[in-house]
Amino acid sequence: MAGKFLNDAEHERIRNAITNAEARTSGEIHCVLAQRSDSYFLPAAFFLTMAIIGLSLIAAIVLHLYWLALPLYQFVLAQAASVATGLLVLHFRPGIRVHLVPRSLRYRRAHENARRQFVGRNIHLTRQRTGVLIFLSLEEHYGEVLADSGIANVVPQARWNETVAKLIEEASCGNLAEAFNAAIAMVGEELARHFPPTVDDQNELSDHLAEI
Repeated sequence: MAGKFLNDAEHERIRNAITNAEARTSGEIHCVLAQRSDSYFLPAAFFLTMAIIGLSLIAAIVLHLYWLALPLYQFVLAQAASVATGLLVLHFRPGIRVHLVPRSLRYRRAHENARRQFVGRNIHLTRQRTGVLIFLSLEEHYGEVLADSGIANVVPQARWNETVAKLIEEASCGNLAEAFNAAIAMVGEELARHFPPTVDDQNELSDHLAEI
């Protein structure tokens, strides 16, 4: 099913990549693509307000150095008008909010979203605890591979870091389908190496990428 970022053909390619990867393993792969992991309105509003106050104080000092007086009520009104205008811009242009907050906060919110998706989509409930989430949050430029306990004890984190690096590299070039296909291939390779298919293997997770 076509979504906001990927068309039907791209979704089908990703589904086929997951199906082919899972044919060689008892592990399960699920993919989630998020536009953003938080609204960021409150933190963006806070940092914007602090910036406006700081700049207005600098402007007041400069005016004072040049012997230019500004009545206090005008100064306060100018600050209030600037803050109100900034908040209106943040309200109607949500895409700029993420650029006003620190990277550490963006990454923390994206990581929290990845964990919510992992639990909310029952990736932790596979029979052998061999579920893997490939997660990408676009506006934060954040990717993550979350593996359940059965896999995390076997596959080193360095391998997942390589997978995430490839995921973000392709996504940064606008190749979202290729980004997921490359990550699926790398995850599938590790799963096939450590968790070969079993006789009673079942497809426990959806092979369709979820856009949220």
